[in-house]
Amino acid sequence: MQAAAGTSIWGGIAIGKIHIYHRPERHVSAAAVTDPNAEIARYQAARERVRSRQKALYDKTQRSAGKESAAIFEFHAGMLDDGKLTDAIEQSILEGHHTAEYAVRESFETAAARFRDVEDPYFRARREDVLDVGNMLIDALQGTDASAVRGEEPYILVADNLAPSETAGLDPSLILGIVIRQGTPASHTAILARAMNIPALIQCANISVSWEGRHAILDGYNSCIYIEPSAALAAKLQKRYDEDMARRAALQNLKGQPSTTLDGRTIKVYANISGPQDIGAVEQNDAEGIGLFRSEFVYLRSTTDPTEEMQYQAYREVLKTLSPRRVIIRTCDIGADKSVSYLDFGKETNPALGCRGIRISLSKPEFFKRQLRALLRASVYGRLGIMFPMITSTKEVTRCREFLNECRRELEREKLAYDENIPIGIMVETPAAVLQADELAGMVDFFSIGTNDLTQYTLAVDRQNAMLGEFSDPHHPAVLQEIEMTIAAGHRHGIPVGICGELAADPEMTETLLRMGVDELSVNPTSVLPLRSRIRSLNLSQTAK
Repeated sequence: MQAAAGTSIWGGIAIGKIHIYHRPERHVSAAAVTDPNAEIARYQAARERVRSRQKALYDKTQRSAGKESAAIFEFHAGMLDDGKLTDAIEQSILEGHHTAEYAVRESFETAAARFRDVEDPYFRARREDVLDVGNMLIDALQGTDASAVRGEEPYILVADNLAPSETAGLDPSLILGIVIRQGTPASHTAILARAMNIPALIQCANISVSWEGRHAILDGYNSCIYIEPSAALAAKLQKRYDEDMARRAALQNLKGQPSTTLDGRTIKVYANISGPQDIGAVEQNDAEGIGLFRSEFVYLRSTTDPTEEMQYQAYREVLKTLSPRRVIIRTCDIGADKSVSYLDFGKETNPALGCRGIRISLSKPEFFKRQLRALLRASVYGRLGIMFPMITSTKEVTRCREFLNECRRELEREKLAYDENIPIGIMVETPAAVLQADELAGMVDFFSIGTNDLTQYTLAVDRQNAMLGEFSDPHHPAVLQEIEMTIAAGHRHGIPVGICGELAADPEMTETLLRMGVDELSVNPTSVLPLRSRIRSLNLSQTAK
């Protein structure tokens, strides 16, 4: 028996034979061309072929993983119409006399590079998407289909890496599991695997070509794959697989059920999402709404400051798709680990304590108003809540409301409709907000506690620094006391208090948080049904053990 460890992106078990995928190499010539106009024509024809391919991938993914997972390929198709990319490619061909393949590769690699140093893993993973589209263009130019992954019987796929288009091209009836040497949990490949309920390991360094055709068991719970496991281990994992199937069937039965404790207390269980591509998982896991919609995706996927219209279209689509569920959209929280080239604040010594979140919005009125106007206009298509991040004072909330009211007046003059009853809330993620919770609660309609940053700022631990992991403890008594203080202050003023940090999904903390009086928990979509099951098992009328 052989074993190899990786990082699990979906906690399931797959049993079957291994098929190894070898991605064909792409050879791009740097030789000069004599007819640049012919190369431009080749590039334009290839772009149309890729556009058709993206449409086919969208349709296939919609059938296998849902509409919102398929939105990945709308994002990919949008890159084909990116004016800056197209201009760069054509300029490289005309002025540099490069082949279309060379110009595409260089231009897409340059575009992908801006995501390389973003610390936020979700947005850093967008680099893969950019390179995937570039490679599809090269394949179209060369008349090849290097993205095809084929098999004839059910298998566990093993590869160095998979692009989103390669993952979407898999046959769901044949794919049992995925193991790749590279990859990140936030990549669209990982998102697609989760949406398709495919057990998968990434960052599995010890994969081997000798595994081809051999029997294996992928254990997503222990982040390991076993090649030709012993009879005892195979029997143990087969039992776990059978139990999984029964448990998942039981969780599916919780869809449409309230998250109500045995003694009758109902908690709202919402989902956190990072963009439209996550909405399919929201629907599949029966979240009651969105407790945190990170609007940064609009800014980080754009090479220029997003227009009001661009933002309006994005927010409208989310609200329409999820209506009548409530959707709380957090205003732009770039800065710190999420930077964009068109907002250059210079290098900061400590960006986590620098220009980020609401500080950027309040320092750039027109930038802030574009987002607020887009949100207001989109509000008529669903149940919108607006939430301001990184609040540290009542003065900031006052200024936010002033900008919001100014935008309302502008829309009224322009005779543009908006919902007049949008609830307004703030993220409580700094000790300053906790200490002023009574004053702040009188100014807003809800609180959402961001335990990730609250832990960082309370314990003075940079949560991006892996060396400090043992010091970053969201269970720290000081953090728990701040949560309890915030809930009490909110309730004194009659507003609901939710938690949207990672602590909300911790089953060991569910009873503690409910006994503190929390009203709402917002978690990763895949944690919704397990959390609902946990809530429904509790009896808060009994003394805590």
